[in-house]
Amino acid sequence: MLRRHFSTGLFAFSLMATAFSGSLIGSKPAAAADDVKVQLDWVVRGDHAMFFVAKEKGYFAANGINITEIRKGTGTPDALRLVANGNADFGFGDLPTLAVTRSQGLPVVAIVAVNQRSPLAMISLAKHKTLNKPADLKGLNIGIHPAGSTYIFFKALLSANGMSESDVTKSSVSPPYENYLLLGRVDAVPGYIDAEVPELEAKAGGKGSLSIMLGSKFGYDIYGSGVFTSEKIAKEKPDLAKRFVAAYMKAFQDVVKDPKGAVAIIAKANPEYAGKEEVLEKQLQADITTTFSSPDGKTPLGGMTKEEWTKTIDILQQQGALKQPVAVDSVYTDAFLK
Repeated sequence: MLRRHFSTGLFAFSLMATAFSGSLIGSKPAAAADDVKVQLDWVVRGDHAMFFVAKEKGYFAANGINITEIRKGTGTPDALRLVANGNADFGFGDLPTLAVTRSQGLPVVAIVAVNQRSPLAMISLAKHKTLNKPADLKGLNIGIHPAGSTYIFFKALLSANGMSESDVTKSSVSPPYENYLLLGRVDAVPGYIDAEVPELEAKAGGKGSLSIMLGSKFGYDIYGSGVFTSEKIAKEKPDLAKRFVAAYMKAFQDVVKDPKGAVAIIAKANPEYAGKEEVLEKQLQADITTTFSSPDGKTPLGGMTKEEWTKTIDILQQQGALKQPVAVDSVYTDAFLK
């Protein structure tokens, strides 16, 4: 575009402006899209579908966002750190873990609650041990990944039910720790019904091969996973965050309406998942049936409330998972959902 302060060639410029005035009136130069990196908490799962759907269907592009990467992760704690230090712009992971790391000074903030109810559970092989209540864990060898979100859940679940880690035998395991269960090296593991359970069932003998005890039925009735960003982006680039959430939520609605279509998009974007569509769809169906909606059915899809966050933090504090106090308003914002 020619600049107005040019001091020569004004006559030629005037002629050009006159000739093209019709096409220029009311037009604006297209703004460059914002490059954005997304950090997942783990390998791709069904509940990650929204990122891929929003990219494939052009929802991010329509909101001026160019997704340069959707990176697999090694756990929620690492995903939180990568977003906090600017190595990624938005992330996905366990929201109770976010509250714990926020209390430790990590500048991250939740912007979408994907799981209104926690999908975490204790899991065993049904042929070896049936888990009907937390007390059934006593004396068992539990496989624990000590740096993961599942450990926070495990400690809180025990505390909520009058138990401690001394009631069980702990074996430190590294991901994929579910294999330790299949190999009989541990009696039970904590895991997600929308992640590990469908994969474990497929390997353990199908439906009914696992005994699953949901934490939400035994005192761990709090938020599950969600989308977060850094405090820096939330404060300095609120328009970017709002556009990102708008695209994500449009995809979220599509995923709930058409999980099979969402799974096809995941497999297209991640060729290594070809042939695993059934497991991905079961992961999504578990969320659609159990965790995406709030217990009272009143909170909109992806929504967050101060009351629910207060309850989440209170439970974490009461059960010893949260050692230091944290202000509710510092943990989340619903500004980008409005």
